[in-house]
Amino acid sequence: QVFTFNTVEIKVQPSVKVKNGAPMSIVCHADISKSTDFQLKHNFTIFKDGKLVFMTVSDKGDAQYEISMARSSDTGDYECTVEAGGKTKSSNSLHVWVTGMTKPILTAEKKEVLEGEVVKLRCELPEEVPPLHFFFRKIKMNSTPKEKLVFEPYRNFSVVEFSVEEGDNILQFDCFGRRSVKLEFESSEHSNKTLVTVREPFIKPTLNVKPSSNITEGDRIQFECSTVVARMRDIEIILQKNKTILNSVRDEKVLKYSVVATLEDSGEYLCKVEQGRASKTTKLNVVVSELFPKPILAASMSKLDENKELTLTCSISGFRKANFSILRKNSNGDIWLKNSTNLTMRVNVNDTGSYICKAELKGIVKESKPVRINVYAPVSKPTLSVVGGLPEVVLGKPLQLICRSVMGTPPITFTFYKGNEVKKIVINDTYATFLDENIRQNDKRGYKCDARNNHSSGIKTSNILNITVIVPIKNASLGSIPYGEVEDGRETAFLCSVKEGSWPIHFRIFRKTDREVLLFEKSENADRVMWRKEAMNRQDTGTYYCIASNRANVDVKSRPITISVILAAWQKGVIAAFVLIPIAGAVTLTLWWFLCKKKKAKGPSMEMSSSALATNLTSEKLTRQHNDGDYYSGSGYIEDSENHMKSTDESKGPDLESAEVEYTEVEVSTLDPHRAPVQKGTETVYSEIRKANN
Repeated sequence: QVFTFNTVEIKVQPSVKVKNGAPMSIVCHADISKSTDFQLKHNFTIFKDGKLVFMTVSDKGDAQYEISMARSSDTGDYECTVEAGGKTKSSNSLHVWVTGMTKPILTAEKKEVLEGEVVKLRCELPEEVPPLHFFFRKIKMNSTPKEKLVFEPYRNFSVVEFSVEEGDNILQFDCFGRRSVKLEFESSEHSNKTLVTVREPFIKPTLNVKPSSNITEGDRIQFECSTVVARMRDIEIILQKNKTILNSVRDEKVLKYSVVATLEDSGEYLCKVEQGRASKTTKLNVVVSELFPKPILAASMSKLDENKELTLTCSISGFRKANFSILRKNSNGDIWLKNSTNLTMRVNVNDTGSYICKAELKGIVKESKPVRINVYAPVSKPTLSVVGGLPEVVLGKPLQLICRSVMGTPPITFTFYKGNEVKKIVINDTYATFLDENIRQNDKRGYKCDARNNHSSGIKTSNILNITVIVPIKNASLGSIPYGEVEDGRETAFLCSVKEGSWPIHFRIFRKTDREVLLFEKSENADRVMWRKEAMNRQDTGTYYCIASNRANVDVKSRPITISVILAAWQKGVIAAFVLIPIAGAVTLTLWWFLCKKKKAKGPSMEMSSSALATNLTSEKLTRQHNDGDYYSGSGYIEDSENHMKSTDESKGPDLESAEVEYTEVEVSTLDPHRAPVQKGTETVYSEIRKANN
């Protein structure tokens, strides 16, 4: 008994679109191939939107889910699964749309309401499945229906409230529903219409005014607003003009209000009666005739110098019976000046301000338009200076100038000049600034500024301000003589110079070894400075550089140079002498000892050899000393001594050892290896002169 599922199919009868209320069948068919004809039980399961809606077991390959009356809630995606002999297979998903929605049911909480109350409505779609949209409508005679929309994601009904307004008497309400199916909207038919009757809680108010016509300024006007109410509780009457509340009463049927009429009292008045949400209004237009026009204040001048005379005149065209007064406006209250139509005074700057005049008749006071009076003090001579201090600027940087006038009534007009060219005009109170960003190195034009106001004295001009343009340092360099290697003890000259820069320039020379050491600093009105180091030594070996700066406050550093201090020639000679002289002395002593020993053995012949050897040694010594740079002026004396020693030795022979020794001081001239002139000094040279006993 071998079988296999070929397909599992699902279909709807009569079609995938079914009208609401019509019968509908969901049919599931399993196509199975068998090896032999045998009975096979099939477990059919039908799902709608993933939820189980039908199950059955059958020997046949078909199962049918019957719906006698299709509703919109039956709309969805259907799928069939068949299980047989341990094998399972599912169909594809099939979307079924039940078109048309059930008719909604609308109910009203009250059938009769008062103006200002609310009507609470409930609309229900009993056989529909959320989410749903509910539309409520309020229908009045001869007016467009008012509509409210409510979205209900989780219920199939909705509740809403409509307010009952003034003028509502017989109201009708209905509702309908809407749902979304596969991105398409479907609406239900409208519900039954529900009728609601409206009663008035009070009648429309009545507004009266006395006198009703020919109202003139100075007359007393009386307003009366009244109504008839069903119940007095929470009743309120309000009188308004241009949205301003003039008077109000509570829990009363009548409101009264009176006022002395002025021209400003003309206009529309509104009486409003309120109780809860109910409100009724009545409007009345009132016209007040003018008793006399507003006064006019005239000034002899509106702008004048201090200590000048000002005349103010108050008048009403064709009317002179009023009482006049002239006042000055003030934030803390107007300042009375005089009860008259005319005022003459000598002004100062403190009299600047706004002036008015008032006219009074029959209790009606009218005020003129304000007149502005400006009194000017002359400007003082302005001062022009640089913001921040000194009259100088670094080339490439902007220059900010300030022009200030200590005295003078604002506004003051300041004019800046560079040479004779106008650069900027500023109107301010006491000062103005100017930023010059076009600074040139050789610009010789001076700056000045003018100040003026509305005083008749005219323009005042500052002194000319000349600006020093500071050129920053460029390209500092350091050199030395000699350069590179310097002998120990020798003088070295360092030259620090710059290519460009305003004087004075501050020069600093540094040596850098393991740390930086300031060796020299000086300010010069020149582009270079020289520093002499008299005697260099080995500790002066290192890297040298210089830094130059001026009032531009920018340090410019030179490239470094390296100085090496080496031994002087005479120092090399001294070292050589210290090494060679002990060696030569040792050799001489050895030879002398050898010759003396040989002389004792051979007698006169030995003396001859010794004399010749001594002569050769003396000559060799003098030659070596000359080569070392020393010159002895007493060399002839030394030769005579040797000859004397020779003659004595020949005559005395063995008595040489017993000879006495004398010491003589001679003057020796020494050559300086580094300088051409001969330096003279006194040295002691000991010459041994051996005497015979006689």
